[in-house]
Amino acid sequence: MYKIVKKERLNPTVTFMSVYAPLVAKKAEPGQFIILRVDEKGERIPLTIAGYDREAGTVDIIFQVVGATTEKLNHKSEGESIEDFVGPLGKATETEGIKKVAIVGGGVGSAIAYPVAKKFHDIGAEVTAIVGFRSKDLVILEKEFANASDRFIKMSDDGSWGEKGLVTAPLKDILDSGERFDVVIAIGPIIMMKFVTLTTKPYNQKTVVSMNPIMIDGTGMCGGCRLTLIEPDGTKITKFACVDGPDFDAFLVDFDEAMNRSRQYFDFERRAYEKACNLFNKEIK
Repeated sequence: MYKIVKKERLNPTVTFMSVYAPLVAKKAEPGQFIILRVDEKGERIPLTIAGYDREAGTVDIIFQVVGATTEKLNHKSEGESIEDFVGPLGKATETEGIKKVAIVGGGVGSAIAYPVAKKFHDIGAEVTAIVGFRSKDLVILEKEFANASDRFIKMSDDGSWGEKGLVTAPLKDILDSGERFDVVIAIGPIIMMKFVTLTTKPYNQKTVVSMNPIMIDGTGMCGGCRLTLIEPDGTKITKFACVDGPDFDAFLVDFDEAMNRSRQYFDFERRAYEKACNLFNKEIK
């Protein structure tokens, strides 16, 4: 069992938890993830590592309440425990030799983008963070990004936080000015990462995306997290996000296929979420 040592509500649908998992904390790196089960009968879900404290033995996770399992997890309180907490899984974000980086984060994906930005900042790289949310009410980790960035550009769909517009707008302006990065790293909704890639490709600006598809075992055996990469000559290659990623060369990812696969279980997950909500409401009554 893994004890929840801290819990904080970041916005109406996003929650922060710090979990005591010393063996995971000992080896965790930005870009990696864990797989957890809330209870012994629960499903396995992957969550990216949002931070860690090796001395305290804690691992931070940030999640959005969108399905049955995240609803159950959100009902856990400080001092309670999670059944399983396995990791770190996946490959850490590549940082060697990178001196100038742009981190583009969108929505709850910013929880993944922040530890990556902090890692680059800590090793002395020049960090530009471009972060977007739908509105000010949904903003998370603003101070953390400000502290981890040399340049912090804030965007929102409605203009209530930073500038009004999409994260691709300031990125394009920067590239139009002739400025280049060792790498642009995009983390967020698939559609956002697709359009970041479409923005950087005409400039031949190296771009990496963090893919988080449907995942079950986290070891590459189930095949649920498969992605298709398309080489410049048209050759298609199957990769598995859990063991080959989650970071991939953005110019090779078949985003349309990834988006179609991510929608396959939407109706099922929605029904499971509503069922979980009804159960908790009955318990409260």
